[in-house]
This record gives sequence, structure tokens and C-alpha cells, in this order.
Amino acid sequence: MQRRLLIKAALTAASITVLGASAAFAENTVLKIGFVGVTSGPAAAWGISNQRSMEARAAWINETGGYTIGDTTYDIEIVSFDDQKDPKRAIAGMEKMAQEGIHYVVGPNVDDGAAAVRPVAESNGIMYFPYAFPKSLYQAPASNAVLGMVANYQSGPAIYKYLMAEKGVKTVAFIAANESDPLSQRDGGVEAATALGMEVVSSNVTYQVDTTDFTPVLTPIMRTQPDLLVLSGVSPANAPQLIRSARELGFQGVISTETAQDAGVLTEGAGDLANGFISVGGASTPELASPMMNEFVKRYTDMFGEYNDESNTKVYALEYILETLKADPSAIDDVNAFQAKMDTFEAPNPYMNGDAKLRYVGMSSFGQKRQVAVPLVVNVYQDGQFKTLFVAEVD
Repeated sequence: MQRRLLIKAALTAASITVLGASAAFAENTVLKIGFVGVTSGPAAAWGISNQRSMEARAAWINETGGYTIGDTTYDIEIVSFDDQKDPKRAIAGMEKMAQEGIHYVVGPNVDDGAAAVRPVAESNGIMYFPYAFPKSLYQAPASNAVLGMVANYQSGPAIYKYLMAEKGVKTVAFIAANESDPLSQRDGGVEAATALGMEVVSSNVTYQVDTTDFTPVLTPIMRTQPDLLVLSGVSPANAPQLIRSARELGFQGVISTETAQDAGVLTEGAGDLANGFISVGGASTPELASPMMNEFVKRYTDMFGEYNDESNTKVYALEYILETLKADPSAIDDVNAFQAKMDTFEAPNPYMNGDAKLRYVGMSSFGQKRQVAVPLVVNVYQDGQFKTLFVAEVD
């Protein structure tokens, strides 16, 4: 279902088609930015965080006079499409963006969708910022996708190294939903753990995403007595059920994942049993957060009545798009100019204290700059909230 939200006055939408705003609604020209991602079903929290981050930031921009690129000041309009975690719907969503002349899109959220929309994006001159990890999306000859977060094959090794050094973890078991996205993350995790010298005692157990009783699924893993249980690519809906079942089976080791989670969902579904659960968090901490990040959190919370820590990461994609366009206004309708600017682009990071910069990275993982630079924040869940375990960087 397509959702439009104009975030000034009373309009709705988003992309990078430039429209003359009617005098009845706004004085500024309208700049559309698209979002195609999952906002319903078990993985909805991932896409909702994207959409709400974009909407909250766009509302803030419009409320304070708009965003100036070159000689023109724009109101930002967010055009959203729920792909329901279905690759076919993701294609339909990206085609809709192309029909509206949108050149910049955030999403999709999962591997299948991000891969499926690639031909549409490339043939219609669309840059898109997925939250999906297949390296083929970001390695040449691909050029239109920009990874919007830290990938599991970047965060996984960092988590494993920490646990080996700090917790004495030596053995690890993996479990994944029987879908391409989590299975791919499992395979990357197994490879990383093995390379670090960990013993993988179980990696073949899978489950269906609609599973409600995980006891029989986890029982064979528990027999291997791993030090660490990795929930590969786990959705926010399944995480608390898996954690609860593992603890009720007597597992006393560490449980972790390389995907972002929702503290409220964990509290509701697993309560104190989730204490000690490790996951990748939003790209901020109280120490890192600038006054602008704190203001964003406040505005987001005021707008939606709640806040998801993952939005500390999701706020960045729109900022990168707009700041890169500011650096080269010709890129408004020319993604080739946008791509050329990415190699040298640098701007102050408004969401972090100190002299942090917005810049594109990814040379180590992809051989070209096709990833936004955001902090890798690894959290531990404790008594209803996430607490920072450690912070790292990706190049």
C-alpha cells in the first residue's frame, strides 16, 4: 500500500522529482524522496523505523524553512510504499517511484527485495539506499545501490572478537529462518567465526518465520552446548520467542544477532529472559549524540509517540542524499553526477559530537564507495533497554 506524506502544511509524498509547489500549500519547490520497504508483518519494525525517520526529519526541515540546494529552497516530500517483504511488491514500488520521476529512494530492507529492484533502479536512473547485505549490490559493475548501515559481515566479526576476548567464547551455534536473507547472514557468520578460530558446533538448524513453539527447533542445538548462540538475521518478532525458548531450555551462554532489534518488543515478548542479549544498535550513544540528534529523537517521539533506537541509523540516509545533492546541485536529476560526487564527498556529521564527517565508505568490502559511514554500535539488552557494549568504525 502506497503511503504519501507531505511534511509541510498538509501534503504527502517523497523523492527527487522537482515539482513547483502550488501557492495554496507552500512557497518552496517540492523535492520528492522515495521509500520502498517493509512496514507490515513480522519484520515491519525495520521499515517503519526508516519511514518514520524520514518523515520526522522532513517535517523538521519543512517547518524550519526548507532545504537549500544551489539557488533553490525545497520542501521535502516522502513517498512511501510498503513492499510487505515481497520482492514482487518491491519491484512494483520501485516502478511507482520511477513513474513519478523519483531519482532517490531509501530501501528496501531485505536482501531479496534489494536485489529484485536493481534492474528497475538502474534502467530508470534511481539511486537507492538498501538495508540489505549482498555484496553484489555494491560491487562493480553495480553502481546504483548504497548500503545504508553496517553489514552483518562487518558487525559479526567485531562482535565475535569482543566475545572471545571479554567472555571467553570459544564455541558457537547458528540458527536462521528458512529464508534467503537470514540464511545468507548465517553463512556469513559461520565464515567469519571460523576465520577467527571459533568452533562452529551447529549451523544447519532452520525454522519457519511463522513458528510459535521454538522448543523442538532449539533442542538439538542445546545438546551441542555452545558458548554463543547466534540468531542469524532474526526479525524483531521472532527474536523474543527464540530467546525465551533457549533460556527455558536451560541455555546459559550468550545470545546475539547482527540485526537491529526493538527493546519494547523484547521486553514484551521475553522480559528479563532477554537480559544479556547482544545486537547491533542504532548509530548513536549518549556520548556520541549531538544536540541535533537529541532534537531529532525528541521530534520523532513527539510525532509518533515512541522511539526506536534503530532510527539512530535510519536518520542518516535522507541526510546523505540531501547533503550530496547540496554538494552538487546538478545531481538533482542526474544520478551519474551523484555517483561521481560520492568519491570525494565530505560534510560535517550533524548527528555526532566532535568533528565527525558524513562520507561514503566501502572500499574494503566492495572495492568502491557504496556505503554510508555510520558508527557501528553494539548493544546489550538489560532491564527493558539497550546499553552500549562497544563502538567501532567501518571503512
